[in-house]
Amino acid sequence: MISKVEKDYISKGIAAGIRNDGRGPNESRQLELETGIINQASGSCRVSVRGGTEVLVGIKVSVGDIQELDTRDEEEEAMKNRADVGRIVCSVECSPSAKIVLDKRQIEEMCILYTQILNRTLNGPQGGLDLYKLCIIPGSVCWILNIDVLILNYGGSVFDAIFMAVRGAIHNTRLAKVKVESTDGAFDFEVEDDETEVLEGRENVPVAVTAFQIDKNHVIDAMPLEEQCSDSSVSVMVNKHGKLCGVQKGLKGSLETSLLINMIQHCQNKGQEVISAMDSFLAQEERRIIDLVEPVGFR
Repeated sequence: MISKVEKDYISKGIAAGIRNDGRGPNESRQLELETGIINQASGSCRVSVRGGTEVLVGIKVSVGDIQELDTRDEEEEAMKNRADVGRIVCSVECSPSAKIVLDKRQIEEMCILYTQILNRTLNGPQGGLDLYKLCIIPGSVCWILNIDVLILNYGGSVFDAIFMAVRGAIHNTRLAKVKVESTDGAFDFEVEDDETEVLEGRENVPVAVTAFQIDKNHVIDAMPLEEQCSDSSVSVMVNKHGKLCGVQKGLKGSLETSLLINMIQHCQNKGQEVISAMDSFLAQEERRIIDLVEPVGFR
């Protein structure tokens, strides 16, 4: 719990444009990003933010039945629309050894919420990936991307770190090529493990930027103490083109319309900066994996 004196100190500092660690209100912390660290996974990424937040994401690609995936759709039209697309299944968990200020119930609620947001975002048209390319045989078989997120440490703004790690893991994922054959009207397929390809649309996967309201101001990439001073937050998912892919209201406080618009705009602009730096960094990561060079961070 944060004391009234600490909260007053932090809020007055932010009002003056000064944060505890010397950053400005819209300045992010330095982080390290490393891909391809899980050998058994089809793609993986670890994001470590200065100040404690650390997230690990692994992606395992498997073959599944499209009809099985659509049994949860109540409307026939929804089943028809999903008959020729693949599926993304996300899961967010928190390591028992993670340093975190939340209690057990809050951790469970956080993981459930983040899982729902990831599934909703990545399985929709705003998710960036071409789900039609994940279909092997329409109405029968498709690729399933199982995205497992593990929160190793909590140092604030973990939701943003999760989206960055997921985007990095998707960029690192390689999909085996499939050869489909037709015999007497029946379709069969063969997976060619020796040939792989990247996921179509990986460059359009969004990132998330969260702004926390503190009094009449707001900050981006908040530390745990700053999060505890906040009554309301807004998480904005944005892609490389600057288009909004989702907006999630957090905490229990209310927001004035003008402040909400201002927070969304700042998050939208920051998201494009993050993606620009991330794309450049991911290109370096691919060369690093080949050359086995030590990872570096970007701001």
